[in-house]
Amino acid sequence: MYRAGSFVAQHISPVTDEQVQPNGVDLTLDSVLEQVEPGRIGREGKTIGERRELDLADADTESYHLEPGGYVLQYAETVHIPDGHVGFIYPRSSLMRNSCMLNTAVWDAGYEGKGEGLLQVHHPIELERGARVAQIVLTKANHNETYDGSYQGERTDPTP
Repeated sequence: MYRAGSFVAQHISPVTDEQVQPNGVDLTLDSVLEQVEPGRIGREGKTIGERRELDLADADTESYHLEPGGYVLQYAETVHIPDGHVGFIYPRSSLMRNSCMLNTAVWDAGYEGKGEGLLQVHHPIELERGARVAQIVLTKANHNETYDGSYQGERTDPTP
């Protein structure tokens, strides 16, 4: 069963009332990256290719002007997937209506961090930092253990 947006909001920070939707919470854009070196995914490990943050095309509006291609979006909010749940992130329909698609992965119980998604741009678009680009939903799920992988705590301050 999918949880209400008010429940999801308890596991996202920071979050505004505007971000809380009936069935989830909108995530906002922090930064846009471009992969510049190849990565590798093997049977016994992985290497994330070198990436660089794109410069803002308009500093006044903090906007990125993106041409067709693939980009990594970094979300501004810290997400915590509670025990007994799994998270899914979907693009906001305004991305799709502007010829863009956002690809994400399953977010396992126990994950905490500021995640990322792969943005496919099929027609030039302008994205402003802080714009709502995705929606996270949580559903109840059985699991044997919680996430403790290499992305745990990504882009969050270390706990003292």
